[in-house]
Amino acid sequence: MTLLLDLGAPPHVVMQIAGHSDLEVTMGVYAHASLDEKRRALERLNVALA
Repeated sequence: MTLLLDLGAPPHVVMQIAGHSDLEVTMGVYAHASLDEKRRALERLNVALA
């Protein structure tokens, strides 16, 4: 499901696929990895621009 979020799938669609009844559950379980990936990408960008 994290990959779906990383690929730009709308969170409510991922929620339905995962079978969650609450979007907060979906985002709490799967979005943290996505945020980690974004953080690493921004760190790489910072190194590239330095």
